[in-house]
This record gives sequence, C-alpha cells and structure tokens, in this order.
Amino acid sequence: MPDTTFGPQGWTPERLGPQTGKTYVITGGNAGVGFQASRILLSKGAKVVMLNRNPEKSTAAISALKQEFGPTADISFVPMDLSELASVRAAAKEILQTVPRIDALICNAAIAQVPRQKLTVDGFESQLGTNHFGHFVLCGMLFDRIEKTKGRIVVVSSLGYNMGLKTIQFDDLNWDKNYSANPAYSQSKLAQMMFAYELQDRIATAGRSVEVYVCHPGSSATSLISTSGGVLTRAIWWLMTKSPMVQTAEQGAFPELMCATEPDLQQRALYGPTGRMEFVGPVGKGTLNAHAYDKPVMVKLWDVSEQATGFSWVL
Repeated sequence: MPDTTFGPQGWTPERLGPQTGKTYVITGGNAGVGFQASRILLSKGAKVVMLNRNPEKSTAAISALKQEFGPTADISFVPMDLSELASVRAAAKEILQTVPRIDALICNAAIAQVPRQKLTVDGFESQLGTNHFGHFVLCGMLFDRIEKTKGRIVVVSSLGYNMGLKTIQFDDLNWDKNYSANPAYSQSKLAQMMFAYELQDRIATAGRSVEVYVCHPGSSATSLISTSGGVLTRAIWWLMTKSPMVQTAEQGAFPELMCATEPDLQQRALYGPTGRMEFVGPVGKGTLNAHAYDKPVMVKLWDVSEQATGFSWVL
C-alpha cells in the first residue's frame, strides 16, 4: 500500500525549502538521478560538490547547470573513482581541505549488472568494490565533518537487494566460483544497506549525532545499466523504459533528496517509490525486508570491510 505520509502524491521537491548556506556532497552527480538531485538542490540555493569519475562529463554537467541557474550557481566537482581506494582517499582529503560543512553526503554513484567478472585495482569484485567498499571508506573519512554540521549520510541502494542470495557470500566475495551479474550486483546493494544499518547502531552506541538514511530510486530511466550492463540486459532495459514501470530520472532523485533534507524520518527504513511493485509511484516509506538488517551478517560485513579496505572507523 502506498505511503501517504506526504499526501497522495508522496514526497516531492515542493516540500524542500530554501537551502541557502547548506552544502551537499554527492557521488555520481554528473548524470542520471545524481544530476537531477544536483539540479534540484541548486534550484533551492544549495552548494553542491560532486564526486565524479569522469572529468569531461563533470565539466559538461557543470556547464549545463550554470547555463540553467546562472554563473553564480555554486556547483563544483572533485575527481574520484569509487573503484580505486587511493582515489577515494585523495578525494576525501581534498573535500576536508576545501569544504567546511557537509549537510548531507549522498552516496548515489553505482555500477550495475557487470556482465563478466571484473576486479578493481584493489582486487575486489567490481560492483562490491565500487558500490560498497568505496563508499565505506568515503563515509568514514568524512564522518567527523558531517557530524560537525549535524549532517546526514544518505545511502542510495536498490530493490536489487531482494534478488540473489539475500545475504553476503563471505566465502567467495569476488564470486570466483559462480560469477553472475545480477547476484553479484544484488550482493553489492545489500552490502550498502547493511553498512548503513550497522552504522546507525554504532552511532547510537557511541552517542554520535549523524543521521543515516537508506533509499532507492525505483525503476528510473538513467544510463546506469546501459553504461555497465551486458547486451541482453541493456536490450531488456530499453524495452522496460517504454513501459509505465519506469519513471524519469528526476522522479528517481526524489527519495535521496527526501532523505537528505526531510525532518523526522525513521532511520531503520527504506524510502523510495511506493506504487506498482515499488518501482514507481509516490515517494515514501517502502518495504524493508529483514535480511537487510541481519545483525550477525552486518557485524561480520563491517569487520570484513575494515580488513579489506585497510580503513578502521573511529566512533
């Protein structure tokens, strides 16, 4: 049943007040849902710092946004490749040197349905390495700055967390034995959610003051699958985009914008479209299945993530 907390139309940017003086850091802000989120935040007067892999696309995105909102629009980017931990660390250090406040870190970037097993430069399965490990380190390095601003962390996951094994394959994280695009993607998005919910628990235990929210964009018309998916997956997705089961990239940005700005949200929740199959429709609180916050698995994943990345959180 659709969540009507925000009315029959669900949460929309009309609820978003002036954002002057606030700063939002977003990964993957130069295309798709991330670009639309950046657009809407800029339209409300916010400062937006994008963390993007591609400098050319970032420059083009900034040019388009300044053309729309004027030359004084406060939009910039820091180069960062989530699949390379050295790049993540360098970008985080630059942010700490140049961005005095972070009202929300929006972990938006991802790769999806990589057709054949591919490893990152650090030796991780590419989807887990990019979607989870990269954000794990980024959030840890920026945590104190976010807390100083009484800010938030927004983890953008996917309904894909419900596919595949519905747990973490600890004995073969890289899928050396049985790689398949969808289950590996599912594991990476589940890992992101488990990280977020375990972080919530650790923040509460430590008495820290950062809020952490989890959302998903539903089924949105972006270049995510066409960028990293295989030929068949891309063809199926193209057909889906012609159906009512896919919404615009702008609509796909609503859940992460809501989680970055709306007061009084529940943390142990999953926000996104609440209409047909929760693919599309009014944005609100959706269905959160229990395997996403299986405590022993979350704790083990945290420990494995610290060991794998060489980054130890201090809370």
